[in-house]
Amino acid sequence: MLTALEEGVKGGVWFALIDKVFAERNLRAAFQQVAKNDGATGVDGETVRAFERRLAEMIRRLSEALKAGTFSPQAIRRGHIPKPGTTETRPLGIPTVRDRVVQAAVVNVIEPIFERGFAEHSYGFRPGRGCKDALRRLSKLLEQGYVHVVDADLKGYFDSIPHGQLMARVKERIADGRVLRLIGDFLKADILDDMKRWTPEQGAPQGAVLSPLLSNIYLDPLDHLLARHGIEMVRYADDFVILCQTAEDAAKALELVKQWVSDNGLTLHPDKTQIVDSRTESFDFLGYTFQGREHWPRKKAVQKMRDTIRAKTVRQNGRSIQCVIADVNKTVRGWFAYFKHGTKPRLYRDQDGWIRMRLRSILRCRDHRLGRGRGRDHQLWPNAYFAKRGLYSLVAARAAAVQSLRR
Repeated sequence: MLTALEEGVKGGVWFALIDKVFAERNLRAAFQQVAKNDGATGVDGETVRAFERRLAEMIRRLSEALKAGTFSPQAIRRGHIPKPGTTETRPLGIPTVRDRVVQAAVVNVIEPIFERGFAEHSYGFRPGRGCKDALRRLSKLLEQGYVHVVDADLKGYFDSIPHGQLMARVKERIADGRVLRLIGDFLKADILDDMKRWTPEQGAPQGAVLSPLLSNIYLDPLDHLLARHGIEMVRYADDFVILCQTAEDAAKALELVKQWVSDNGLTLHPDKTQIVDSRTESFDFLGYTFQGREHWPRKKAVQKMRDTIRAKTVRQNGRSIQCVIADVNKTVRGWFAYFKHGTKPRLYRDQDGWIRMRLRSILRCRDHRLGRGRGRDHQLWPNAYFAKRGLYSLVAARAAAVQSLRR
């Protein structure tokens, strides 16, 4: 298969793939990928660890069922996670562990086939690519004068992909009927949502292992359409921006996208899709807000970080301040690893001050005083008090990162 990937196959269509899917070696590798992500339980309540305890038996049974053609996906448990900074929730599909393993095995086999043809400006859920690569590309285009931005939003993308058209695109490269049937069975797996069971007629559940690859396959023609028209685009899964040098070009690009989206059974969000002049207006992409030559963590990203820290710094908690700081540091370090490239120093200083206020409030409570940390609390527990106990400083971390870049 590796040789064929290098040299190509006749007609560009792959026929015999199911034997590679059900190979026990592939299924074991697929389980390791599932175990790394862990995740919640599906409708059967089985955890990743419970599956692992009888791994050899489960791998053998899955391999035999796939080989015999008797494997059938279980229902998908639907959960709802909050959208940061809003009262809305995002639906999340949670397959069982066994189904996640099989989906990962399918991805291992078919992803290299499609990956070779994906557009250069697509960054989401692709090997060796990520958010930071997309952000670097976006910043470079803005610096080159592509300042008129089509900020597009596909409404409920993962839940609205038409099955028929999606499978037609998969069939352009895959002709193995058993693999196609397996993918189709996963798309049509019942959804269990709040004790209601129903069969989806469209969509690829966000949270399923196969969905990111299928979502890229479906949007790939849009990527190449814009490339043929010489239009610059940066896409991460269903989140994308189009960058143009003039407002007229941006308007033409948006009309092109609107027509493609309509023809392919999707919908642009009417309130969230807009054209902005980034020199005077802001737009958000992958957690950052961009305007002019500046970019900084968007309000929702800051709020999400604060919500996490707020839960870790409840005033009436019984842990030592040293343990609280160690727990807070985990969140702040992870947040900064992604948001360290912001160009507004004050934002980092403000977050440092807010975190110390939360910690002072704990100490104030233990001193039998009500309210948040303020006033003379700054003298009782100065900034140096927290620095001595290892509190991670965003200001210091950013200064070090800037200095490193200058070197």
